[in-house]
Amino acid sequence: MTKITFPVEASHIMMFARSIGDTNPAYQAGADSVAPPTFPQSVAQFDPDYYLRPKPGQPWFGSGKTASGVEGKAPSSGGLHAEQHFEYFRPLRPGDVLTVEYGPGKTWEKESKRAGKLTFRERVAEYRDQTGELVCRATLVGVTTERPVAQG
Repeated sequence: MTKITFPVEASHIMMFARSIGDTNPAYQAGADSVAPPTFPQSVAQFDPDYYLRPKPGQPWFGSGKTASGVEGKAPSSGGLHAEQHFEYFRPLRPGDVLTVEYGPGKTWEKESKRAGKLTFRERVAEYRDQTGELVCRATLVGVTTERPVAQG
């Protein structure tokens, strides 16, 4: 299980809100600000192994429609992001120091006419504050297909 610790700062909240185009005054820098609902995803900026993060001296496949530094196809997990939801137990605020721990969730299968067997897998992230209190649980659902589906 991967564990990552990161600080929640008012400027982090403000920049995250700006990056998603949310002008809610509750997200503006200040001691009484709160984090937007998807803010826990910013933990990726504190994970040195995050696969989308550029690495010094290595070509990066970019985040646009076409690759920006790697020949051929961009790396793929072979799956699709199907769903993600967040369950909050209290708001995230400046001054929190969060530790996130990842673990598996449920797995299930469905049959598809075009792609064959679909396998759904949850990845659960639990965010605890500096006192160990559970403040947020995020569940990501990914899906892999038995066979590729033709574009068209």
